[in-house]
Amino acid sequence: MTAIELPLPRLSLEARGALPIVTDDALARHTGVRVAFTGRPGGVSEGAYASLNLGSHVDDDPAAVAENRRLLMAALGAPGMPLVVPNQVHGTRLVDVESADAAALAEARALAAEGADGLVVSAPGVAALLCFADCVPVIIVSPTGRFAVVHAGWRGVEASIAPKALAALARLDRREGGPAAPGPGACNVYLGPHIRRECFECGDDVVALFAGRFGKGVAQGRCVDLAAALRADLEAAGASPERIADAGVCTRCHPDEYFSYRASGGVCGRHGAVAFREEG
Repeated sequence: MTAIELPLPRLSLEARGALPIVTDDALARHTGVRVAFTGRPGGVSEGAYASLNLGSHVDDDPAAVAENRRLLMAALGAPGMPLVVPNQVHGTRLVDVESADAAALAEARALAAEGADGLVVSAPGVAALLCFADCVPVIIVSPTGRFAVVHAGWRGVEASIAPKALAALARLDRREGGPAAPGPGACNVYLGPHIRRECFECGDDVVALFAGRFGKGVAQGRCVDLAAALRADLEAAGASPERIADAGVCTRCHPDEYFSYRASGGVCGRHGAVAFREEG
């Protein structure tokens, strides 16, 4: 893979037919890598899961979930592209997706089904999809076109899953490109819609854990700022501050636009973070 300098990350809300998508068009134009964070509207699910529920682990109709995923990929201009969707377990395990051939894809899907909270993708023509309803969606893109999609709940943030994914991308780039490979500071990092500090009230033990781990600035009273903790941890791991973009939207405050576990009382669908690199 040939490394190119990425444009500085910039997220904007776009309408793709009936689907509102937060994305970075400049990145797609320059690299062929599409990153996207979905919202609630535009799907076929009903009731508590209305309407673009992408999570298959809730009690939604599986056929509706499959149709929602089809609608999403069609809206992104990649109809029929294979998806890898892990069984998220609030851990730090990452699964590599290095080839799009059938056997390699089946193996990656099997590993992801065992439990993983991040996918590190080298192969073009394969989409990574993770699902959310308050936790932080993180997408990291390397100048080589590799990318990672990560699920960062408070446990994942505290355990440094995002810096782990950043390091995994850099390690794969070095394996291929040697000393000239781009480092972590050349990657773009995107933080999607999630529960913000004002709405993320935690127990005293979690507040103390975050204050001790990331500094007192990430906690205010009984509330924790997941984005601030992620930024601090990623920058310590070598990410460039100017290459971290935050959608700046609170899922808890906008339950009509995004699924929120806290706003719904625990019964809701899941919006998604998806990324892929076009072939050729």
